[in-house]
Amino acid sequence: MVRAIELLKEGRTEELWRRCCGFIDLSLEDFMKIQRRLLLEEIELLKRCNLGHRLMNGAEVHSLEDFRNQVPMTTYVDYCPELLEQREDILPIKPILWVQTSGRSGEYPHKWVPISPRFWQEAGLNFSAIAIFGACKERGDVPFKNHLKLLHAVAQPPYLTGAVARKLEEEFGFEYLPSLQESEGMSFEERAEKGFKMALSEGMTGFFGLAGILVAIGEKFKQGSNGTDFSELLSQPKILFRLAKGLLRSRLAGRPLLPKDLWSLKVISSMGTDCTVYKERIKDLWGRTPLEVYGNSETTVVATQTWDYDGMVFFPNLNFLEFIPEDEHFKWQIDHAYQPKTVLLDEVKTGKNYELVITNFHGGAMVRYRVGDMIKITALRNENLDIDIPQMVFERRADDLIDLGFMRLTERMLWQAIENTKIPYRDWTAHKEIRGMPRLHLYIELGDNYIANEQDIAAAVYDQIKKSDDGLYIYRDLSSLEKLIGFKPVEVTLLPAGTSANYKRRRQAEGADLIHLRIPHINPSEEVLSRLKAEVGDTVKEEVAVSS
Repeated sequence: MVRAIELLKEGRTEELWRRCCGFIDLSLEDFMKIQRRLLLEEIELLKRCNLGHRLMNGAEVHSLEDFRNQVPMTTYVDYCPELLEQREDILPIKPILWVQTSGRSGEYPHKWVPISPRFWQEAGLNFSAIAIFGACKERGDVPFKNHLKLLHAVAQPPYLTGAVARKLEEEFGFEYLPSLQESEGMSFEERAEKGFKMALSEGMTGFFGLAGILVAIGEKFKQGSNGTDFSELLSQPKILFRLAKGLLRSRLAGRPLLPKDLWSLKVISSMGTDCTVYKERIKDLWGRTPLEVYGNSETTVVATQTWDYDGMVFFPNLNFLEFIPEDEHFKWQIDHAYQPKTVLLDEVKTGKNYELVITNFHGGAMVRYRVGDMIKITALRNENLDIDIPQMVFERRADDLIDLGFMRLTERMLWQAIENTKIPYRDWTAHKEIRGMPRLHLYIELGDNYIANEQDIAAAVYDQIKKSDDGLYIYRDLSSLEKLIGFKPVEVTLLPAGTSANYKRRRQAEGADLIHLRIPHINPSEEVLSRLKAEVGDTVKEEVAVSS
């Protein structure tokens, strides 16, 4: 297949758009036809391999209906130990590469996911579409005249983001600052510093990485604390000229120097789940709205925003999409023996939340795989751009993971970290909170009349989290992140004595089941958080009253 960069060089931009972005012109009916056709092809491949026989439990599957009725849903445990051992002999097709992502404490240290040659070829089309959507202004617009120079802040191979960077280099000839080959031998901090210096000298036209990193770099730049030795760089005429122009722009605007004063970016793409939260800050700092993309190692990529930066549109060609309605998910939470029902993309409803279930196409390994994410359908079509495919946003994790972008925590891992501090406690709960950077907010009731301040407890818990070796870090080099962006993402609120007992009594009075009497440890509801905050507020009021 002709690469995107070759079509670009030959001026065949209309053909390039059709090949990569033409899926947005599909009717929903045609989208579903592609889904069904590719699923039936995948079923035939699964029938011929050991993994398929095991996952399908010997069922006679000849249709979509057979598949949904007879093949059970899976989690990563169902693929262990074969995928952990990178067993290629059990797979539908020999993979072209394996990508790694974080695991679950006590179950598996990490995940390995195989990617087949055809799957990766199809994924390249989607990555190219994302690059085009992030830069274009209208349907059919392919604004790349020359290859892009991208500052990148992503996890290196074998993580998916590093593999995506390589694929874009292959397809579009993107140039990375620093080069991918050089980056793989550097720490995260070293890459960021080297890339920044190269961008000052050589210029840059785009960014690929986590939204939180882009904000942190921009804020530190704004504050003049990025650590760059400008006195050393000012001897280079290109840098001196760029800085002079940037300073002039900032002074005319009556504000500090910002990254957007130095560079005019054509595309910003982020695969992080916090892109929506940071988009306005990124636009203010860098002068361009980031394009939000949704994907992970098991799916590669599921959906992307288009040039209106509204809801994300689904790709039809990589994964068969099923959706567990939220009420079905809640039934399963109460009874894990319950098999939740799914709906297809042409059955989803606006405003409803769904847990995503995927089956890889093109000889992939994941079959009716529960990704662990809850998405929301924001519209059944994009009226503004006349796209007849439902639109989605990432809502939250559906399981007990707390995803901070740089690391992921399970209840067991966090519980063990609290235990390892040797600090006596009665109960605790934790959730993700975003104020500046993502952080873990831990609410804890101490025991044994133990007295400690919140900052010391936060430091102790974070220290134990870092000592864990459960494979839950996206970036293993946390010390570099701490130095670069002040990454210490644990905040503690002390709950007054008796909070857990009071909660239990209230829940009993409300007629709650036995299993719902305790404060949930991970991702409590807003109602639970409100009750806990009220307990803290009442204690503060009592202390003020006593002191006065």
